Amino acid sequence: MEIMETVVFVGSLFIVIYLFILQPNQIKGASMEPTFYNGNYIFTSKITYKMRAPHRGDVVVFHSPKNHDIEFIKRIIGLPGDTVLIEDNELYVNGKQIPEQYISEKTTLVPGSFAQNGVPIIVPEEQVFVMGDNRPRSSDSREFGTIDEKSIVGQVFYRYFPTDKIGSIENPYDASGNLKART
Repeated sequence: MEIMETVVFVGSLFIVIYLFILQPNQIKGASMEPTFYNGNYIFTSKITYKMRAPHRGDVVVFHSPKNHDIEFIKRIIGLPGDTVLIEDNELYVNGKQIPEQYISEKTTLVPGSFAQNGVPIIVPEEQVFVMGDNRPRSSDSREFGTIDEKSIVGQVFYRYFPTDKIGSIENPYDASGNLKART
């Protein structure tokens, strides 16, 4: 009987943690290379944004705007009230070019998508602008527009597989949105 109580307790604890605190995710696809590769396993914190607002540079898991059953992983580029501009494959936020050492290639645009070359996008309240780190292979806000903060599942904070890449996921920007100095 004690074994059954232990199993029920551990199972209940796991369910509470999974539903309210964190969830494991597997990376599927190449949209976040070179930060994450297909088959990487990560933990997503479901409580971070209950305690603070999202920051530029946070990597988040969110529900696809086209199909709520699908989850995407992308990096937050623009926050509510920010002006995002992509011009000649360069990214500007609030008129300042954003250095992005984490991307694989320059920021490209597809004609007819939400984001257009040289056309500023003002991020609405309670929305964020997200992009994958592998810009040529990412379906993101350039294509479907800003996403509702309520669609964010959580912030990616830890990679636990592959074993040679285990560790915390650091935001390259400070809380003010400035690039942190490399150490």
